[in-house]
Amino acid sequence: MSSKNDPTTATCTGPAEPGAGRLRCRRAGRKPEAVGPPNGFALLPWLLMGMGAVSNLVRGETPQPWVGAFGLLVFNSLYVFVVFRAFDKQRREARSTRWVLLAMTVIAVGLAAGYGGTWLVFYPLLALAAGSVLRGRAMGRVMFALTALAAVTAALRDGWDAVGFAYGTFISGMVTAAIMALSETVKELRATREELARTAVERERLRFSRDLHDLLGHTLSVVVVKAEAVRRLAPRDLDAALCQVTDIESVGRQALTEIREAVTGYREGSLTTELDRARSALTAAGIEPVIQQSGPPLTAQQEALLGWVVREAVTNAVRHSAADRCEITVTGSGERVRLAVGDNGRGRPAGPGQPTPGGAAAGGTGLKGLTERLASAGGTLVAGPAPRGGFLVTAELPVEPVPASAGGEGPLAPGGRGRTAEPAAAGQ
Repeated sequence: MSSKNDPTTATCTGPAEPGAGRLRCRRAGRKPEAVGPPNGFALLPWLLMGMGAVSNLVRGETPQPWVGAFGLLVFNSLYVFVVFRAFDKQRREARSTRWVLLAMTVIAVGLAAGYGGTWLVFYPLLALAAGSVLRGRAMGRVMFALTALAAVTAALRDGWDAVGFAYGTFISGMVTAAIMALSETVKELRATREELARTAVERERLRFSRDLHDLLGHTLSVVVVKAEAVRRLAPRDLDAALCQVTDIESVGRQALTEIREAVTGYREGSLTTELDRARSALTAAGIEPVIQQSGPPLTAQQEALLGWVVREAVTNAVRHSAADRCEITVTGSGERVRLAVGDNGRGRPAGPGQPTPGGAAAGGTGLKGLTERLASAGGTLVAGPAPRGGFLVTAELPVEPVPASAGGEGPLAPGGRGRTAEPAAAGQ
């Protein structure tokens, strides 16, 4: 005996978030609730409208009853055939379906014109079948033609009192067509919502993977550089080595904090903080840092974006440049803010287990991710060999950034790094 909390017995009602309702229903072992007629069985009860004609046959009130019975059987069979094909687009639009509708029209006209009275009800049934399979302008033309045909037939057989069948014909076809079109639209919207939900999940997964790559790649590079410094300093200067160990501990704690912030999705970078970290990392790697900053104050969005550029460029310089000097310049004007990070290195050959420059350029996610992020804010990123040697990364942003694009991957969203600029290593 299942309880009320048993997920297999729960009613599947979709929540507000896209695609979640269908997912929950699948987990519960149930199909999501359908919108509109699920299949042809929903249109079969309308065949009861022909019970008046059946009653006339049973009571012997119809001349040549075998003709009426045969026509009734064939019409109902074709009706069932058509309405079940109406829920499959390919079969609904097949030429055979149109021929079946034409055959139904001939039978309906023959029965209505031959017997009149309750047999006129086959016009609304014909309109209902036509409305289930026809779409667009063709449906409107067919409905008006059937309505006119029903009006003429009813007027000739039973006088103007029977013209109400023409109204029933028009309403049956138009309402059925509207319901079917609405049902298909809802299904398409549901499929679109599910696709958008999948796209949002993929974008968030990409954002999160880039963020982890950013945080771990930079932090581990700094830790490795400082550990090497400890190894070099320990034999001759224990106090300096202990200072580097303290820095390693500080970097580790800060990395834990940043990872927690990245997981919650609220991480915002600070350019000042990144410049301080860059100075520390470059010094520990034996690279002289030269940092210059001028211009008006930056917005939080600009600081976050430029902070990511500093982090990426400095990490690449530490890992790949073999430089002894790195200049970081931030300048601002009334229209744009510019960040330049350049070194005088010649590149360091890849070690065992490390990607070659060409391979990293082909498959990296660093400067490529930064380029996408700055482009979404109306900015640009250019990276390549500097005119006087070394490697130069230049980022520019407008003073009033363009709003981030929809989909959860705005310029403040953490995203990828790595030596996508590995061609730099080749050119350094």
